[in-house]
Amino acid sequence: MDFSGKSVLVTGAGKGIGRAVAAMLAARGAAVKAMTRSREDLDDLKTELGAVPFEVDLADAEAARAAARSAMPADFLVNCAGTTTLDAFLDVPAETFDHIMAVNVRAAMIVAQEYARSCITRGVKGAIVNVSSISSTTGFADHAAYCASKGALDAMSRVMANELGSHGIRVNTVNPIVTLTPMAVKAWSDPEKAGPVLGRIPIGRFVEPDEVAEAICYLLGDGASAISGTSLVIDGGFSAR
Repeated sequence: MDFSGKSVLVTGAGKGIGRAVAAMLAARGAAVKAMTRSREDLDDLKTELGAVPFEVDLADAEAARAAARSAMPADFLVNCAGTTTLDAFLDVPAETFDHIMAVNVRAAMIVAQEYARSCITRGVKGAIVNVSSISSTTGFADHAAYCASKGALDAMSRVMANELGSHGIRVNTVNPIVTLTPMAVKAWSDPEKAGPVLGRIPIGRFVEPDEVAEAICYLLGDGASAISGTSLVIDGGFSAR
């Protein structure tokens, strides 16, 4: 897949899946616009990938919209920014729930709104990939707010695909199982917790960030020109069991 001459805005580009996506797209010729809240990560992205950096806390709605507008125009959008906090359902603070929803859902909506408006104004087609999770359909213990946010992201993405399709903008999600990002390593470091999940994965392991990035690149590319409104599960066969 060649992205030469194309620009891609990647949110959450500093670490994990977002970093893998940014690196893969840059290696395939794309001009990457990288959005994250860490100045250190942005400096690395600029130095190593030649990315155009945008520093922003996406939990802040006004800041997210301003950053998204300043990053336009872009040919493609990948919403990778995400966060989580582990709490038993009975112990989830309202503030934690609101923060996770703000980063995982509201920010994706705001950035996608500005991207779609830019495409429509310019009269060009586009593609959006929102990074979701199998947590959108699986009720993992201690992930109540996170699961809720990913279910909301999937639902919103289907509406986006419905409404934006007539403008030539495709919208899909990727839904990986545990992907070995720093956030996931922290959440799944306990063998007692990870063991039962690994035992249900036919390939016998969790997913690597580059494997998710490959799927994202596919959904952005011309080979997926008729694919929209789809949630692409990347789970090593977990759902089949």
